[in-house]
Amino acid sequence: MEVDDYIVADDRRLAALALAGDDTAFTYLFNRYRDAIRRLFAQRLGGTTDADDLLQETFIKVYINLGRYNPDYTFGQWVYTIARNTFVDFRRRRQEDLPIDERFAAPASPAPTPEESVINLQQRTQIERYLERLTPRYRRLVVLRFFDGLSYEEIAARLDLPLGTVKTQIHRARGRMCRMIKNEE
Repeated sequence: MEVDDYIVADDRRLAALALAGDDTAFTYLFNRYRDAIRRLFAQRLGGTTDADDLLQETFIKVYINLGRYNPDYTFGQWVYTIARNTFVDFRRRRQEDLPIDERFAAPASPAPTPEESVINLQQRTQIERYLERLTPRYRRLVVLRFFDGLSYEEIAARLDLPLGTVKTQIHRARGRMCRMIKNEE
């Protein structure tokens, strides 16, 4: 299979190839989900200390259980379920390692401090301003990809567009937003 074929192949096709022993197909699947899964772990852990370990553990489980993947569901959902379960197991193991006094201590409040709330509001307002300046088509793609967390394949199916078109337009939209940000600095 040519490199271009891997790039445009959907997750189901890559999963089938990986299951048949094509390591390159699995590498492409890994690369598609690596950053999002790492971000998920980093957000939940409040840093990236253990995020890479959890990422590796998640994809080892994905590789080992690839034969259990049901193509009737999106591959992304399946990977996120494995990641979520890996995270739950990690927290449980960590909790069991704590002394009994620390296990039952009140957890730190996940609520942001007043300063963090102001910063979050400012950032959200700024991002919304940039989004408003995009064309409706690009705005919709950015929202689906980065706010709703849909994969390229899911966006293509929802909007009835070719996968390549979705990838290109999201890339262009991201570039326009970056230029807007850069021009304002």
